[in-house]
Amino acid sequence: MRSKGLLALIVVVLLIGMAGCAGCGAYNRMVEADEMVARAWADLQAQYQRRADLIPNLVRTVQASANFERGTLEAVTNARARATSITLSVEDLSDPEKVRQFQEAQAQLSSALARLLAVAENYPQLQTTEAFRDLLVQLEGTENRIAVARRDYNEAVRRYNTLVRRFPTVLVASLTGFTPKQPFEAAESAQEAPQVEFDL
Repeated sequence: MRSKGLLALIVVVLLIGMAGCAGCGAYNRMVEADEMVARAWADLQAQYQRRADLIPNLVRTVQASANFERGTLEAVTNARARATSITLSVEDLSDPEKVRQFQEAQAQLSSALARLLAVAENYPQLQTTEAFRDLLVQLEGTENRIAVARRDYNEAVRRYNTLVRRFPTVLVASLTGFTPKQPFEAAESAQEAPQVEFDL
């Protein structure tokens, strides 16, 4: 009789130990996935900062090289100011409203830059300015890096969200406070082709 009780106790202890190990493994995988999201977010922020740093140089170069529509330059400057004023921490990535506001500010800046580049195409003397050409190349490279960083961020968020929503890790996630993160989504205006108008 004692041996059956001891055997049952050993089985219970083994089951609790296995559940504890599984829970620790799930927790550690979620921590790793959360850190990947944070790293991808930091990489994306670095690319946005690179773009924000390039814009003042671009605007100064354009102002020195051409005298064209001031509204375009003002739109770029204002959009940059708005985009750099909205910050989003890793903790805010679970808040859809904060992510939406950040995305809108970045989309407005992208739109203003697209208008600036379109206007620049209409001014041949501006295109031949070496400094302007170099900045355009840098800006185009930055936009490409931003696109790659967004894709990498969304992939990290997808992996993380899958992990915290999948059974049995969803149980550990709900007990330890891991919540889904918000991916970047295309702005509604991205579905429409941009309209470029020149007031000549």
